[in-house]
Order: sequence, then C-alpha cells, then structure tokens
Amino acid sequence: MNFEFSEKVKGLKPSAIREIFKSLTDPSVISFAAGNPSPLSFPVEKLQGLANEIFENEAASSLQYGITEGYYPLREQVAKRLKDKFNIGKDFDSTIIVSGGQQGIDLACKVLCNEGDTVVCENPSFIGALNAFRSYNVNLKGLDVGDDGIDPCELEALLKKDKRVKLIYLIPTFQNPAGITTSLEKRKAILAIAKKYGVVILEDNPYGELRFSGEDIPTLKSMDDEGIVLYCGSFSKVLSAGMRVGFVCGHSELVQKIVVVKQTNDVHTNLFFQMLCSRFIDRYGLDEHVKSIRALYGKNCAKMLSCMDEQFPSTVKYTRPDGGLFLWVTLPEGTDMKEFIKRTIDAKVAVVPGETFLPEPDKKTYSFRMNYSMPTEEQIEKGVGLLGGVIKSMNI
Repeated sequence: MNFEFSEKVKGLKPSAIREIFKSLTDPSVISFAAGNPSPLSFPVEKLQGLANEIFENEAASSLQYGITEGYYPLREQVAKRLKDKFNIGKDFDSTIIVSGGQQGIDLACKVLCNEGDTVVCENPSFIGALNAFRSYNVNLKGLDVGDDGIDPCELEALLKKDKRVKLIYLIPTFQNPAGITTSLEKRKAILAIAKKYGVVILEDNPYGELRFSGEDIPTLKSMDDEGIVLYCGSFSKVLSAGMRVGFVCGHSELVQKIVVVKQTNDVHTNLFFQMLCSRFIDRYGLDEHVKSIRALYGKNCAKMLSCMDEQFPSTVKYTRPDGGLFLWVTLPEGTDMKEFIKRTIDAKVAVVPGETFLPEPDKKTYSFRMNYSMPTEEQIEKGVGLLGGVIKSMNI
C-alpha cells in the first residue's frame, strides 16, 4: 500500500542524532554525538527515597489525572525560583509545566504561527526545534551565529523585508549546537527590535544554569517589560532528562492559549514526575546539585579543549564555551564533509555533522558538533586523538 502523508510531515526526516545513536551499539565506538546529560549527574538515591515516600503516602493522587497547567506546588516553586534567582516573571506572566522543553517549543509555534508564516532562527540551531517548526509548514530563516550571537542589524533587515515573521527562536546561553552565548549588548538590541516590530521571542534556555566559567548574563525574559518574550526551561539538564518535565513562562494570554492546545496534546505532564521534582526542590533544593554538575562539565570541557589544542591543526576552528554541553568545530572551507564523517565512523568515533542543524537545508556548512557531558576523560583523550588522525589523513 502507498501511504499518502500529510503536508505537515512529508518533508520531515529522522533526526541524524537519533540515527547516529543506532550505530553506537558497538561498545568500541567513542561517542561525542550525544546531547544527553551525564548519568553521573542524576541524584539517583535521593530520587529513589522521594519516590518511595510518594508511593507510600500519595500513591492514589500521583497516579491520577492532573490539571493541564501543572502540579500546583511545582508551578509555584518554578515561578518563585525564576523570580528570585533570575528576575523572571512580571505581574502579567504565568507559568505552565510542560512535557520537556521540546513540548514548550512545539506548543509555542502551534499557538502563534499559521502555515506560510516565518520563524527566524539562529544558524545553526537545535534540530528538535527546527523539526517542530517544520511540522507546522512555516518558513525557516536562519541568521548566522557569530562568537556572541546573531547580528541585530541582520535581524532588523529581515523583519523589514518579511512581514510574515511571527516568531524569533533563540538559544542565547550556551547555544545548541554552537556552544556560544549571546552578549548582553546584542540581547538588548534584539529585544528592542522585537518590540519595534511586534514579534514574539521564544527564549529557549535549557543550559543556562550549567555555567562553569565567566559571569552570568541576564536572560531576555528578565528584561522583558511588555510580555513579548516566551521563556522555555527544563529540568532535563539539571535533574533528569527522562522525566520529561519542563516549563514555559510568559504573558498570561499566551500561556492560557498554550494550556488549551496542551489539553489536546497530552492533557497534562506526567503527574508522578512533577511531584518527584517538587519534592526534590522542597527537600534538597537545586543549587547544590546544579553546582556539582557544573564542576563535572567544566572538567570535561577543559579536557576536551586541551586535547583538541594538542591534536588539531590551526586550520581547524572551534568554540570555547563557558557552560552547557557542546562545542562547535569548523573545518576549512572546501572540506569534503561526507568523506570526513565516513572516516570518523570508520575510526570508531562519532560526531554530529553540522548540516543536521541548518534551518535552511540548501545552505552549506563545514562544521560538526561535539558533546563533552557524556564521555569519560579517557574517552575524550582517545576520541580526540582519533579525530585528529582523521583530520591529518585528509590533509586538512
């Protein structure tokens, strides 16, 4: 039988990252391709104890339906932490708990964009967001990411030209995949331009708390005095990715519409895991736990950069992130990227080709993404050495 797929999905392709995962069943492959938090960051014993308490004392309620907006104590905890720690949340804002940051991205596009509208993204950008946007048949326009974010002048020129821009999607802090952070100067300029043209900014910030060097930079949402920024966060990188618990904070009118569409999506986020997150925050707090994760990732990132400095020639450029999970490597223009990726696989080391992260598939890239949260220091040293060997074998 020949299946006729809808216009919304016929152009979607499997995530290259997920496809690469399939090749990692070979234990001899060293993977720098993951986007996962380290299992060492999971507070297993504490979560186990809290889970037992929930089942002993609140089993019935934890296994029941919940309200779409989210488990009330967790919503209050999230809103308070956002306000106290990050100055996020004005009187016009409200918060909803979602099924991971991915759902927040998807629902934001669903409530704001019609077919044929334009979503502006960084180039490169997060593949999960790009595919979510594509499923709504919007036009994606990518603005190149520099060392400190997109160029505000290029953003304004695009908004002047394209009157159908409905959403600006940004990962300003420790961007996935590039690892860069948008400067405060550019954040202020981007926010002013969005206000001028009346375009909502979706600020995706799953990595913001994972800073292991440098100084914090205020979020776009913390500077938002008109409700034009929709802020998406998650517990995936600071507590557990598999729980699928995230949150969206934004103007109440936007959030209420997200509530309605979430009701048709999954009714509500997993209640047991919401309760588990809430109990963890209440009992242990997040700050000390996050501090230990920062130390782990900072050590791994420093190790990876040190090995790359030793193994890679000066023709290879790469970002030096102050936090997050990723760095971005760029080979000289003209490099045969298909041959490079083939040779890395043959060498038993996995990276993610940069084309995966392009908003506009017809564009060209000579880059690839590397992850330092998952591998051990020994794997980092060996894997970077293998990559260096591939680079040298191609005379790059």
